[in-house]
Amino acid sequence: MIHSHTLRTAALVSITCLGLASCTTGMRQETYRNNFLPPSAPQTEVEEASAASAPATTDPPALTVAAVSHAREIPNFLLTPPVVPPRPQLDQRIRRADEAFEAGRRLYQQGEVNAARVQFDRAIEMLLASPESAPDRLMMEKKLEVLVDRIHRYDVEGMGAGEDEESFNYDKSPLKEILELTFPIDPSLKNKVLAQVAATVSQLPLEWNDEVLRYINFFSSDRGKRTLIAGLQRSGRYRDMILRILSEEGVPQELIFLAQAESGFLPRALSHKAAAGMWQFVAWRGNEYGLTQTPYADERLDPEKATRAGARHLRDLFHQFGDWYLAMAAYNCGPGCVSRAVERTGFADFWELRRRNALPRETTNYVPLIVAMTLMVKNPADYGIEGVSFEPPLQYDAVEMTSVTSLPLAADLLDVPVTSLRELNPALLRDVAPAAYSLRVPKGNALLLRSALEPIPTQKRASGRTHRVQGGETLASIAKRYRTTTANLLPISGGSGEVLQSGDLLLVPAAPVVAKKKVRTASRKPVRKVATSAARASQHAYDSL
Repeated sequence: MIHSHTLRTAALVSITCLGLASCTTGMRQETYRNNFLPPSAPQTEVEEASAASAPATTDPPALTVAAVSHAREIPNFLLTPPVVPPRPQLDQRIRRADEAFEAGRRLYQQGEVNAARVQFDRAIEMLLASPESAPDRLMMEKKLEVLVDRIHRYDVEGMGAGEDEESFNYDKSPLKEILELTFPIDPSLKNKVLAQVAATVSQLPLEWNDEVLRYINFFSSDRGKRTLIAGLQRSGRYRDMILRILSEEGVPQELIFLAQAESGFLPRALSHKAAAGMWQFVAWRGNEYGLTQTPYADERLDPEKATRAGARHLRDLFHQFGDWYLAMAAYNCGPGCVSRAVERTGFADFWELRRRNALPRETTNYVPLIVAMTLMVKNPADYGIEGVSFEPPLQYDAVEMTSVTSLPLAADLLDVPVTSLRELNPALLRDVAPAAYSLRVPKGNALLLRSALEPIPTQKRASGRTHRVQGGETLASIAKRYRTTTANLLPISGGSGEVLQSGDLLLVPAAPVVAKKKVRTASRKPVRKVATSAARASQHAYDSL
């Protein structure tokens, strides 16, 4: 989720940064680049061995397209974070947020939609204004999620979203939940991992310590292994494309695992804090890297465009901090958060910042999780994950639309399910492609779609469907079936006039697909929903970084 939004998206940046995770004991204090103070010495034999194996990096390494693995299936959520009892201060904020929500609900029922939205926004902002005190964080986040869901239902049911038949669906990242958790260490892993760090070829510097071992232990469990393998399987759709772009942008190939941590390779992954897409960009950060959002499409959900933006953002972060671990941390909690931690402590080393509780808890777990996945996938036989069956890569051609065109019409003309076009075009927010949009179609079908669209008037492409004439049908019988007139039936191929031949193709009227001014989510299991109120509040929180 780009910027504080990656695994703890920025809607709650103010909340996330208030809870600085406590580091576990026995963590390595490797030799690190310290911009302000002399380096401290390693303290244990394990730490010394780990420190000795950690290479220094000052420039992006030379890249070659190396083999890496990834992605499939949305697993069950792993564990429930512990609930911290609320303090009186938080109780008061929750009570005031509930009062604002109830006021908005009453206004909504009275038909005063704009006034209701103001109250809903107030309810969200009251929770986001929580002071930076760690004990309140988890409780406040859980309350915020509940409130966002409740507001979302009103948005969908009566505030202008969800009116068309096909509601837009988002997915939830499989790995988000585990970033708040602490896992045990299996001592038997230490020697094996130490040897792997020394022997594994990687463009990303590989280091190990107890925190990396905890995630290796988790991903070695039945549940963790299912989650890891599911992501690897799904990655097959995008793996070649991602590795190519990472190489072109001078970013280590191993950072493909950052996308697995962010979204599990789900292009429509959405955080309840408004970070979206495979690389989890919030809107303003996406705009910064050329990912635009319109009523028709959100380019954060475009796997290829978002990968390009993610790679460039990571490269920029490396140039800013001179270290890939700090770059990954900044991708998660934002460069401002990392810069302030370095300035506050005098240490420009991720592990030292983690030890000093200078970063948000999610961020302190985010980096070792990515390192753990990298080590395991590069040594698959050691962890029982060899022979993963990757999903086949998506192959497609692109056709630039010369006018607004409905996806169901394009699917009819290509004789493919509309779901195939949705899968190839996850950035589309409705079943319609705007003019100048490069619509992806199954490979080898570009010419067919261009020629099939040619006889259809541009003004009819936004809503038409096709009908293939069957034996014995007439224009009159077809018009009656579609509750229209014969004048509204347009021959696309075959004969014309009153005499129809079996197999002729007609354009028939259909209800237009309307692009809403504001697009919200409609949930399906296991989906997170985001209300406009929460998204606006999220944007405000991010802008403060």
